[in-house]
Amino acid sequence: MRRILVIGSPGAGKSTLARRLAERLDLPLIHLDREYFGPGWTMPPRPEWRERVEALVARPEWVMDGNYASTFDLRVPRATEIVWLDLPRWRCLASVTWRVTRNYGRVRADLGPDCTERFDWSFMRWIWAYPNRMRPKTARMLQNLRPDQRLHVLRSRALIPAFEAELSSHVRAA
Repeated sequence: MRRILVIGSPGAGKSTLARRLAERLDLPLIHLDREYFGPGWTMPPRPEWRERVEALVARPEWVMDGNYASTFDLRVPRATEIVWLDLPRWRCLASVTWRVTRNYGRVRADLGPDCTERFDWSFMRWIWAYPNRMRPKTARMLQNLRPDQRLHVLRSRALIPAFEAELSSHVRAA
């Protein structure tokens, strides 16, 4: 059973990588943004969200993308592999700006229903603050992985194709 968790800053490329891994490895894909956001960007109460994540991680196999640090305690122990896209903030900001420009007013496949793409200054500030706010928490959490869990830290998009090829070769060899 394979359960691959893809984490990182908004704009790092989590959803794209998760989709490609799911296709390549023939695993079910779970976009946490699609699970979290209801129509018009509504958000579930915390207990309901945690219950939903518990059900998602209980599945035998998946590729799951999304940060949602409040549920790391549920997701990380179930993951067999964790991919941390630890990209520079400028790269993430540029990616989100491009994504908003390209998709403005439309609903992306990795989001909930009726969540139209929009520009949001608070979201951009969150991305800028990610290295200081979330990166240290993520690094601490990843220090406690079990020996049977594999961690892949990718600090550049240029490393992603080789990583995908390596992961695929492990599947063919198994």
